[in-house]
Amino acid sequence: MRTIKDTITLQDAERLTGPAAFNLMLKPAGSLCNLDCSYCYYLDKSEIYGGLEPRMTIPELERYVKTYIESCGIEDVTFNWHGGEPLVLGLDFYRKAVEFEKRYAGGKRIHNTLQTNGTLITPGWADFFAGEQFLLGVSMDGPAEVHDRYRRDKGGRPTHAKVIDGIRLLYAAGAQYNIMATINSASEGKGLQVYQFLKGLGSDYIQFSPVVEHVVYPLRNGKPDKHARPHIVDPSVDGAVLAPWSVSPIGFGKFMCDIFDYWVHHDVGRTFVNFFDCTLANWCGVMPGTCSFAQTCGGNAVVEHNGDVYCCDHFVYPKYLLGNIYRDDLGAMMQSPVQVKFGIDKRNSLPRKCLRCEVWSLCHGGCPKHRFNVTDSGQTGLNALCEGYYMFFIRSSDAMKRMKALLEEGKAPALIMMQ
Repeated sequence: MRTIKDTITLQDAERLTGPAAFNLMLKPAGSLCNLDCSYCYYLDKSEIYGGLEPRMTIPELERYVKTYIESCGIEDVTFNWHGGEPLVLGLDFYRKAVEFEKRYAGGKRIHNTLQTNGTLITPGWADFFAGEQFLLGVSMDGPAEVHDRYRRDKGGRPTHAKVIDGIRLLYAAGAQYNIMATINSASEGKGLQVYQFLKGLGSDYIQFSPVVEHVVYPLRNGKPDKHARPHIVDPSVDGAVLAPWSVSPIGFGKFMCDIFDYWVHHDVGRTFVNFFDCTLANWCGVMPGTCSFAQTCGGNAVVEHNGDVYCCDHFVYPKYLLGNIYRDDLGAMMQSPVQVKFGIDKRNSLPRKCLRCEVWSLCHGGCPKHRFNVTDSGQTGLNALCEGYYMFFIRSSDAMKRMKALLEEGKAPALIMMQ
C-alpha cells in the first residue's frame, strides 16, 4: 500500500515536470573570506578541497554562465553570488560575469543577487552594483555590541563600522540592498532594539536567520582547547557540543515576538520581514518565499568554485554531491532521485509530534539543518528551535488571520494597523 511518503507535493510535481526552473547559489570563491565570524558554517568547507584558496577561473566563469542560462527553461534567470565573501575575487571578475551574461542571455532577462559582509565595498563597487542593478544582501546583526560579538576579522578586530561605511556607499550610489541578520546568543532579549537599528539602515527588507550549531574543539594536551577556533560539525559527531553562539529556543521565540508586536502596529507594508511574510503566505496557502518554511525543499542547490553541485548550501558534504556542472547535465542533477529524495525527506523525516502539531502547516518542521533534537517519545528530527517557533506562531495567529481576511477581501494587509 502506498503512503504519503511515496508521493511528492503538487508544487514539486510542477517544478519537476514544468520548464526547468531552479535556484543555484554560486560560490566562486568557495569558503574564502576576509572575516572570521565565529558562527560561519562555511569556513570549514575548505577542507573538502584540500585547504587551498578556492577561486573560480575566468574560463570556468564563462562556462558556468553559459551552462546555467541554457539550462533554465524560463525567461527570467537569476544569478546568486555567494561565499565565503564573493567580493574577494575583485571587481573585474564581476565585470566579466556581466559581460558573459549579456553575451549568452539569448533573449532571457538576467538578474543578479549577491550576498556580502559589506566590509570590502568601495565607491567603485557601489557604482557597479547600482549600474548593473545587482540586489545585495548585506550581513548586519544589529548594533555594534550585538554585531561585533561574533562578526570579527582575521585579526579579531570588530567589523561593525566597516559594514556601516559600506552600506552608506551603497545608499549614496542608489544600489539596491537588503539586510541579512542572524539571531544568535548575543541577540537574545534585544529583538526590538535590533529591529529598530536595522530599520535605520536604508532598506525596507530584513531577513532574519537563527543560528544553532554544534562544534568540536581541537585537542590540546588531550583536552578540548576552548580558546581555539572550534570546528562546526554534525551534532552526531563524537564530542560535539552546542556552540556558545547558538540562540536558545525561547530566546529565539521571544526575539521574533517582540519584533512582531511592534511591527504589526506600525510597519505592515512598510518594512518587510521574511519570517512574517512567510508565515502569512502559509496562512494563505501559497508558497512561502523561504524554503525553510515550505513543506519540501530541493529547489535550491549550491555550486562550488570548481563546478561541484551539492543539494543545499547547508549540506555541502561529500554524501550530498550531485555532480559537476562542467561534466554533468545540470537539469538532470536537479531532477535526480538523490535531489528529489533530499527535498521530500524534509517532509518525510518529521516526527509524529510535528505532524500532530497545530502549527505544523506554518513551520513544516523548519530547516533540516536544525532538526537534530529528539521528541519525548524518542523520535529524532525535532527542530532544535521548536519551542520558539511555536511561541511565535501562536502569538502572531490572531493578527495573521486578520491580515488573511483583508487579503481575501482584496484589501491591503497594512489596514490591520487601523483596526
